[in-house]
Amino acid sequence: MFDAVQRVIEQLQGMIFETALQPALFRLGLMDWSEEVFDGVEFALYGALAVAVAYLLCRPLEFWRPVERWDDRRAVRTDIVYTLVHRLGVVPAILFLVLAPIGVMVDSYSRFAGYIPPEIEQLVTPLFNHPFATFLVYMAVLDLGEYWRHRLQHRLPWWWALHSLHHDQRQMTLWSDDRNHILDDVLALVWSGTLAMLVDVPPGEYPLVLIAFRLVESLSHANVRLSFGRFGSMLLVGPRYHRVHHAIEHATAPFDRARGCNFAVVLPIWDVIFGTARREAVYPATGVASLGGAAVRCGYLRHQWEGFRRLGAVLTHLVNRRRPDFVAAFPAE
Repeated sequence: MFDAVQRVIEQLQGMIFETALQPALFRLGLMDWSEEVFDGVEFALYGALAVAVAYLLCRPLEFWRPVERWDDRRAVRTDIVYTLVHRLGVVPAILFLVLAPIGVMVDSYSRFAGYIPPEIEQLVTPLFNHPFATFLVYMAVLDLGEYWRHRLQHRLPWWWALHSLHHDQRQMTLWSDDRNHILDDVLALVWSGTLAMLVDVPPGEYPLVLIAFRLVESLSHANVRLSFGRFGSMLLVGPRYHRVHHAIEHATAPFDRARGCNFAVVLPIWDVIFGTARREAVYPATGVASLGGAAVRCGYLRHQWEGFRRLGAVLTHLVNRRRPDFVAAFPAE
């Protein structure tokens, strides 16, 4: 199945690049960027595939048993813009025009210095004959890294200033997973890409790993009354489990944004191991209590600017040697 998906993506990638992008690069004198643009097309195609699969899976569920219904869906439309821009446009461009060359340089230097990342199959030899099991192991390793990245997003004041854009959505849907500040997305790519390089995830499998992550995350943010049951919720993060993480009550102790719960991205076992699991049969209201008004309901560009404003407020507190106060720094409008 993986090979079939890769073949289709490769065919589309070649067709789009040769018929549309390569001639444009030639006319503009930018052929030095052809390799990066070619790779960027692949990433964007995988992003489009992830969006399509998530929509086909999650949208019927949201029609079936929605947690909430809203007359005004402007905030949801903003999240759709986030998804299209971050999965098909800006983020792929940054990844392959800026981050990918840096990653290649770091990887080459590390190998020249004698560090060759060990492959999972070399550490666990039975995996050589089980590619799907190997794929799941790679997902588990990367998911552990994502768990700790998520906790740091909540714990570090400057990172929370960016990540708060994701949490201030009070109309959470399948599109809300991509409601992130551009700097937050870049940091996430650097984090996951570095970990993937350290454990030597094969380049051909990495996009498929990202699709699997994206699919689970889209489902976990969906506006649907759905739980995987007592046993299933221990294996995979679902909508009810993750909605508790987004609960608006986390703005007050003991469930504030730093000491919150349910940080796991795919596998709830990390919350169990590190003591951050909270299982309740509830579908709480979402958002951040100290945030409201136009800054939460605004469009994409203003919301991005709002993230810079919040980051600037936190950095000002830090420069003045004061402990950042989220409520004081980002008052509701």
